[in-house]
Amino acid sequence: MNWVPRLSTSLCIVAALLAMHSAPAPAQLTGHGGPVRAIAISSDGNNVLSGSFDTAAIRWSLKTESAEQVLRFHSDAVNAVAFLKDGRMVTAGADAKVAIWTPGRQQPDQVFEGHGAPIASLAVSPDGARVASASWDHTVRIWSLGDGAQQVLEGHAQNVNGVAFTPDGRSLVSVGYDRELRIWPLAGGTPNVITLGSPLNAVAVAPDGEIVTGGADGKLRFLMSEGRESGEVQADQTPIVALSISPDGTSVAAAGIGGVVTVIDRKARSIARSLVDTGSPVWSVAFLPDNATLLTGGVDGRIRRWNALTGAPIGSSLQATPHDPLAAYTGDHGAEVFRACVACHTLSEQDAQRAGPTLAGLYGRRIASLPGYRFSDALKAMDIVWTPETVSKLFELGPNAYTPGTKMPEQRIGSAKDRKALTDFLARATAK
Repeated sequence: MNWVPRLSTSLCIVAALLAMHSAPAPAQLTGHGGPVRAIAISSDGNNVLSGSFDTAAIRWSLKTESAEQVLRFHSDAVNAVAFLKDGRMVTAGADAKVAIWTPGRQQPDQVFEGHGAPIASLAVSPDGARVASASWDHTVRIWSLGDGAQQVLEGHAQNVNGVAFTPDGRSLVSVGYDRELRIWPLAGGTPNVITLGSPLNAVAVAPDGEIVTGGADGKLRFLMSEGRESGEVQADQTPIVALSISPDGTSVAAAGIGGVVTVIDRKARSIARSLVDTGSPVWSVAFLPDNATLLTGGVDGRIRRWNALTGAPIGSSLQATPHDPLAAYTGDHGAEVFRACVACHTLSEQDAQRAGPTLAGLYGRRIASLPGYRFSDALKAMDIVWTPETVSKLFELGPNAYTPGTKMPEQRIGSAKDRKALTDFLARATAK
């Protein structure tokens, strides 16, 4: 089984049950409504770009610990993000699209299409002129930022989960679930193919050219720039899903599906310390330019800051102040049934949008008709009006059966009594 975003549907359900819910932050933002799948740091260390299963990317200020911009374009999970050398941003995800953004603009400058399956990873060339994307369509593509031209690299037999340029920009490294690490010479020619002992979920390249990859067996494997194996470390007992190398090359941070981030001394090939998050999956990790501070993105939608030298958490999480959006409904059984939905849906138009559309004014509204939210074409073609009866049917049959084409996590409510409590609650809580 692949441990990268193939788990998105089940994890969204977990996120809905576990996530903390936030009051409006600066820029009218509550934060991510689902697991934080990707984190990138700007070259000056002042900004963070995060991508989430909630379909949004967020640009944060580290100085003010506030969200400065929400990037809404993708129709599915945002699995990969990056900063360009000129300050622009790149996002890519399960909708198989790569988007290039200028800070402050509400729509992408460019959109690159060509992949036939979700994109799992991005890399920016050292000269800033190209972006590489790794996809579950078994290919890697290199996109020219100048003219949009693409180069397709084929050879992997299964999902390609990670991609990274070498420091000299002459080669590209990719890893996949087929256990292959491929070093592609960008001037042309046959790639160097190394088969390793485990499906591979992530790859990073150190400043000196050494390659580090993380596997489903919890191991980090180190390879010389030409592909010769030079060591390994058992970083975790669960699959490694994200890697980051400190800018000075001394440390490697490996995030595991079990909630532990291990910091490895790269020279000694040993574990220096472990950072224990919530015990739930950590999907992303990134070093700041100071080589001592680490950011992690969790299944609960939070970005946390850590001292990588001591393992201690630093300050507050990058999110707004938590509160319970259902506090006013204490004792209401319908509100408790609804609690699994609040990670993705708000009850009021005054609250900032989360992963799903607001439910304010739900009853009497035609499906997929809410202005300002991106619905799939399949939903737009349906002839459903939301009423207590249709909402009850949605949870009796399940979203996939009742509304094919939805992004909503699959979930059903088997009890007719619970469905009635939910629909009665929505009638009270969503009326305008």
